Amino acid sequence: MINVVLSGCNGKMGNVVSSIVANDSGMKIVCGFDINTSAQNGYPVVASPFEYSGGADAIIDFSHPSSLAGLLDYAVKKQIPAVICTTGLSAEDIKLIKKASKSVAVFFSANMSLGINLLIDLAVRAAKFLEGSFDIEIIEKHHNQKIDSPSGTALAIADAVSEALSGEYEYVYDRHSVRRKRGANEIGIHAVRGGTITGDHSVIFAGKDEVIELKHQATSKEVFAVGAVRAAKYIAGKPAGLYDMKDLVSSLQEGL
Repeated sequence: MINVVLSGCNGKMGNVVSSIVANDSGMKIVCGFDINTSAQNGYPVVASPFEYSGGADAIIDFSHPSSLAGLLDYAVKKQIPAVICTTGLSAEDIKLIKKASKSVAVFFSANMSLGINLLIDLAVRAAKFLEGSFDIEIIEKHHNQKIDSPSGTALAIADAVSEALSGEYEYVYDRHSVRRKRGANEIGIHAVRGGTITGDHSVIFAGKDEVIELKHQATSKEVFAVGAVRAAKYIAGKPAGLYDMKDLVSSLQEGL
């Protein structure tokens, strides 16, 4: 049995994680952290991590960037591996995560979906195989309330693909401002905003007379909660270090 504490337990994603864990016989939430302590969810809820004196095998964090420093301090002092799923983190927040990972296991990825990280893995393999003869374009679609563009996931895909290739590649976000042919060393990144799209990402490899497209579509935010639960199972018992979805996907592939 893996015992976890859930930070941000009374938020939208926290509730989804609670529901998933409730149906998992191998995992149990022993305490929740949230500024809203009115809902107990079948387990005790406290406002601050340090109000909980019990132990745990892992922390799942779906809270707010303002809570990150305190949570990492708790993880280090209690030596509890942490899965950081909170979004909107700054460069300084990332530095805190890296610093904490020197003392305790920390799992952090730009996107917690297992599917999207498998897509990245497949895109990297395809890019290596097709390099030099196929153009690469990335298209991401999100709801009309999303502020940032392109998405962090689209950039993560582009970064992974670019690092796998031998040459230097330029990211091109907008083609209407310059009238010119597409360069061979370009990776196009395009954003679509509309409706309630949870998140669609496509990687297009366009060659002579043939096109290969890899696509991932998220129809609900539950996929991110599922990924977080899998990450907590993976990181429980791990030594200090910084882990991500690439490590989890690789571990799953070892058994294939």
